[in-house]
Amino acid sequence: MIQGPEPEATRRDADSTESSRANRGWWDGNADDYQVEHGHFLGDDRFVWGPEGLDEEDAGLLGPVELLKGAAVLEIGAGAAQCSRWLAGQGAHPVALDLSHRQLRHAHRIGGDIPLVQADAGALPFAGESFDLVCSAYGALPFIADTAGVMREVRRVLRPGGRWVFSVTHPVRWAFPDEPGPEGLTATSSYFDRTPYVEQDEEGQAVYVEHHRTLGDRVREIVAAGFRLVDLVEPEWPEWNIQEWGGWSPLRGGLLPGTAIFVCVRDSGA
Repeated sequence: MIQGPEPEATRRDADSTESSRANRGWWDGNADDYQVEHGHFLGDDRFVWGPEGLDEEDAGLLGPVELLKGAAVLEIGAGAAQCSRWLAGQGAHPVALDLSHRQLRHAHRIGGDIPLVQADAGALPFAGESFDLVCSAYGALPFIADTAGVMREVRRVLRPGGRWVFSVTHPVRWAFPDEPGPEGLTATSSYFDRTPYVEQDEEGQAVYVEHHRTLGDRVREIVAAGFRLVDLVEPEWPEWNIQEWGGWSPLRGGLLPGTAIFVCVRDSGA
């Protein structure tokens, strides 16, 4: 196969339409490699919050496990639905949503009686107050331009008192090169530069986009949407985890936070 030129990495604006189109194409094209490379670490039916390997079975961030039984749960950015499969094992009724058709094909390949929905997280195709819990483990949010809109959509489909728990790349990581070795330990960018990271082709068309928000930005989005932030978890890198995953590694993980997990509760207002 003849390979085309490598995409150019840059920082520039990218709106919701461009980001959605680029990332749908990227994940459809890279889902197979992603599942081959990370499938063993993620498992078929584990709920892993991020590259550190923090497992929901140990963390309990979704709430008491006995309350999961019978709960209607939406997983956003589900990929191959590993987290949804774990939820089903606890007696919950999960729905796995992802932008990428190819990622959901892997969910179908692994199996399990879980509804799979291809949709954009910014326009959730569900009625209001349909779910008791909404969750996302590194899914969707880093790739969406209007994450404040996603927060509002999640609140719309979540029942009063329900939890919204999501993990993303820790915002501080945007100040450092995405390298697992010593070169990734020196800040080279401003933490406050919210300009998206874009990989684009020869014609300047985005083929991959990530969006940065500071911790303060995230908290403001959460509160403005009508949520109460009840916990912010920054998992430490455990001694047992010796793998490198992109810019994550034991070296960097011992010095810098790699993941931020936001635990939110929907207020009971209208």
